[in-house]
Amino acid sequence: MTFFWSSWITLISFGCWAFILGVLLFVLKYKPEVEEDGTTGHEYDGIREYDKPLPKWWLVIFFGSIVWGVVYWVFFPAMLPGNWNGLATVKVDGEDVPWTSKNELFSELESNNKVFTDNFEKSILVKANAAGATSTLGTLNELQATMRRSENPPADLQTQIDEKVAELAPYVEKLSENPNALKVGSRLFLQNCAVCHGSNAKGATGYPNLTDNDWLYGGEASNILTTLHNGRVGGMPAWRDQIGEDGVRAASEYVLSLSSDHGSKSNGKLDQTLVNQGEAIFKQQCVLCHGPDAKGMISAGAPNLTDNIWLYGGERETVRNTLRYGRAGVMPQWETKLGNERIMLLAAYIYSLSDKTGKSPEVAMAATATQPAATEEETAN
Repeated sequence: MTFFWSSWITLISFGCWAFILGVLLFVLKYKPEVEEDGTTGHEYDGIREYDKPLPKWWLVIFFGSIVWGVVYWVFFPAMLPGNWNGLATVKVDGEDVPWTSKNELFSELESNNKVFTDNFEKSILVKANAAGATSTLGTLNELQATMRRSENPPADLQTQIDEKVAELAPYVEKLSENPNALKVGSRLFLQNCAVCHGSNAKGATGYPNLTDNDWLYGGEASNILTTLHNGRVGGMPAWRDQIGEDGVRAASEYVLSLSSDHGSKSNGKLDQTLVNQGEAIFKQQCVLCHGPDAKGMISAGAPNLTDNIWLYGGERETVRNTLRYGRAGVMPQWETKLGNERIMLLAAYIYSLSDKTGKSPEVAMAATATQPAATEEETAN
């Protein structure tokens, strides 16, 4: 709030308080002339007016509310909030700070979070045989608090934080085998991730499927932790201005030829002339990110182009549009919103969803369906 509005509201508040108090004091001091019977001489419909004092209980409540208002102004930033912080304080991040509605919210969140973290350590980590993560989490929390408080943090502080995050990976793998941890992680996923990746985690156009074994930035527990902590910003540049429309069509045709089923059954037969032209363009422009074998690079978040998994679709015109105009994807960071403990649970749940066999769920199901049924003798054995 600006100084003008805060001072204006303060003046109005003081003005109202002074006016009401003045009227009350005037009424208390005013003594009208009364008749011998104690009435003021006013009568209406047979009702005569007496001059009786105000009830003491009413006066106590009224003056008490005024005193309470003055005390409130002193303890809280009600008078000129930009210049008076009040005497009341709340504890935020281990420090006593002036009371504000924002600081009170943070204080309550920290208090509730402590209840969660204590339960997490005692009821989940211990039962999952991952109690060793407690000391790493403590150090990580301290490093992150230092980062938040420092205007000019040490150059290696972020590196130390990343190292501690990576140390949590083995414990995430253990949590991925614990039913209680997965139950909490699934709820965290539904609350925070389902809006993009879907409630079944199978993704949508532009949002990766988390149940297969295809990962832009890696599917190991350490990779998932890093993604959740820091977020990801992926970018596919637009190539139309550099290679022209003919180059876009040729490169697209070559990319489709790399796919296991040419991107989509609806694409039809490939133009071999364009494929040959596109191969030369790919080797000049695309290998830096996608690699000479076109299998992608985790370090750059570049997808594998030789499988049949497409983030934006494998139709010919969709691939051309990707090359023409580029793509931009953003995965937000969750460190400041969820905290380290919840991120561990969320990472464990996501890690449990991934197909560790290297086959998609559809392929695994098809393979199971083609296997002969077990005989009674085999089942008994």
